[in-house]
Amino acid sequence: MKILIKTALLVLSLTMAVSAWSQTFDELVNNLNAPSFSDKSEAVQELSKLSDPRVLPVLMAMSDGSLHYRKSDNKIVIATESENGYRLTDPLTDEDLGEVGRRDSKKIRTNNKLRGEINTQVAALRLRNPNKAIRIQSARDLIKNPTPALREVLVEAKEAETSAQVKELVSIALARIDINSSDQELRLAAVDAMGNSVETEAVAELRRILEKDENGNYLEQDEKVTALAATKVEWVDTKLAFFGFTENVVFGLSLGSVLLLAAIGLAITFGVMGVINMAHGEMIMLGAYTTFAVQQFFPGLIEYSLFIAIPAAFLVSGSVGVVIERTVIRHLYGRPLDTLLATFGISLLLQQAVRVYHSNNVPVITPEWMSGSWVVNGALSFTYNRIYIFIFALFVLGMLALLLKKTLLGLQMRAVTQNRAMANSMGIRSSHVDALTFGLGSGIAGIAGVAISQITNVGPNLGQGFIIDSFMVVVFGGVGNLLGTFFAAMGLGVVTKFLEPEVGAVVGKIMVLIFIILFIQWRPRGLFALKGRFVED
Repeated sequence: MKILIKTALLVLSLTMAVSAWSQTFDELVNNLNAPSFSDKSEAVQELSKLSDPRVLPVLMAMSDGSLHYRKSDNKIVIATESENGYRLTDPLTDEDLGEVGRRDSKKIRTNNKLRGEINTQVAALRLRNPNKAIRIQSARDLIKNPTPALREVLVEAKEAETSAQVKELVSIALARIDINSSDQELRLAAVDAMGNSVETEAVAELRRILEKDENGNYLEQDEKVTALAATKVEWVDTKLAFFGFTENVVFGLSLGSVLLLAAIGLAITFGVMGVINMAHGEMIMLGAYTTFAVQQFFPGLIEYSLFIAIPAAFLVSGSVGVVIERTVIRHLYGRPLDTLLATFGISLLLQQAVRVYHSNNVPVITPEWMSGSWVVNGALSFTYNRIYIFIFALFVLGMLALLLKKTLLGLQMRAVTQNRAMANSMGIRSSHVDALTFGLGSGIAGIAGVAISQITNVGPNLGQGFIIDSFMVVVFGGVGNLLGTFFAAMGLGVVTKFLEPEVGAVVGKIMVLIFIILFIQWRPRGLFALKGRFVED
């Protein structure tokens, strides 16, 4: 019985506390429209003391001029511009209050002093926000726009911060304020803090300290500050070089993953069937257009559209591949130059067919979970779409390896690759294997199109940009060898990423092509050559 009474009292006290809290917030929001600026300032100060998530949006709205009051009843609202006037939102309940004309609501007036106080409280609230991402963004904003009035806020935030990443950013924001101080100790501490970071603004500030006049003398008068800044700049340059190298390697691997997805299907068809498929790029293009079609059919499922588009693209491109093999390719086995000409003609037909569907580039929307970047620090960041494509390429490669090693179709494909005549004598219908192989390779190309649609424009000529690179990857890695295709794609991706900034995209591609030609003269079967009588022939 005592436990029940205590529980009831506790619930009652919590209910009363929440009610009082809400009432206080309501009253303070109404006071933001007080007649005098001093009353408004007092309301801002009291609001900032509340642990209410509604405080920050209200103060931000007041700062940017979107906090209004409705003339009909003086109700405080957040107003966003609309076609016919303003769309109003209740800051207390987040309820949509509909649209009103421009004369039906009026902005709550502020002056420079009040705006400064509001901005200070907004910065403090954002730095105290439980969401780490908001605190990071707030600190980065303060680094870009250091405000001396916020120094005490930054000092308090630095002392209270538990995240090392946020604390470092707050330290840089504080250092950008202190570097203009008259206190030498504060300035030296600021240089030391900025010298431990690679944030763009911190590095620029250090280089500014080391600027010289026309006579070669430092513009900065404090010798201790310039000496420390020079030492820190050397260390920062070393870190920047390391991060730049790391970024190029990762971007190269990302480019390699795109080449891997584009070439992996070609490695299967070329390796098993000996067909030079110049329409392989169009299979990629069909996969990209399938992604666009899925998003058009399911406009409300953009976040899940890629998971629908992947199997759909595989089926579309794979089906087209099977039709091409059954109608054209099967009559040309053993005549590789004829397959080259025939598939080149098919590629032109497919391009024109797609132009009938949609002649111009089509907009493929990137889901929100693939948008944006992972910012490691001011000198190193990776886009999420590239990271996901790299992981996806490894997943596709792994699934294909399992199919080739662990399934009957994979066993038959390997048998036909190594010795077609012996496979036929063992009862394997190589014509069926060829059709399924061509369909599998085309289907994987369609999957590649889904991934590529997230990083480049989708149009009828999309596949033309990948066909030559795909052949280079296949020949360099070893015809029909998945492991060789993987290493060739990743190697060419990294080399291309390092070459292009130095010699240009065109010259870089020519240099890669010359290297592959010379390499093939040394190892005609590529990095990892398949073994078998059919392959050797």
